[in-house]
Amino acid sequence: MDRIINTINTYISLSEQEIEYLKDAITKKEYHKNEIIFSEGKIANEIYFVNKGCVRLFYNVDGKDKTAFFYSAEQYICAGESYTYNIPAAENYQAISQTEIFILTKSKIEKLLKQVPKMEVIARIATENELITCQKLIACFITKSPEERYLDLLNTQRELFQQVPQQYIASYLGVSPETLSRIKKRVYHKSLS
Repeated sequence: MDRIINTINTYISLSEQEIEYLKDAITKKEYHKNEIIFSEGKIANEIYFVNKGCVRLFYNVDGKDKTAFFYSAEQYICAGESYTYNIPAAENYQAISQTEIFILTKSKIEKLLKQVPKMEVIARIATENELITCQKLIACFITKSPEERYLDLLNTQRELFQQVPQQYIASYLGVSPETLSRIKKRVYHKSLS
């Protein structure tokens, strides 16, 4: 619980009593590698906090998975549009490795907000995180080549290359696995020059 409490404490300070209310509101769940956490078509009523592991956000497009993002420790996840507007979600979340997630349901958040009104920061952070994720993804695809996107991922989330299957990284970069192999070779050869 320390990780989520420390994350919240960067935005607001919590008293011991408020921390106890938070602990009562949170459910911890473990997901095995490749286990689905949330599926498209459902209405989101939970906000997730990744405590350990890695989660993949993907969409099903014409029967094929298209990876949109990876979440790692200390990141909030929320199917924002579904959660906010009570409509079926288009996205899916999958554990890429053994993953531990803290879950806050809408009903527990509502109860928590009555006990600790300043906790509205959790919902705000989760939706802001989702918005920032989307904006980064859009900007990346508009302004950068696949090789530049690969280098960014390598520089910012190198650990993904140990945890995530090659085809998911290729999908995230918007290229085929074969193209990703060629990009990796080019980058490797440039690094030797």
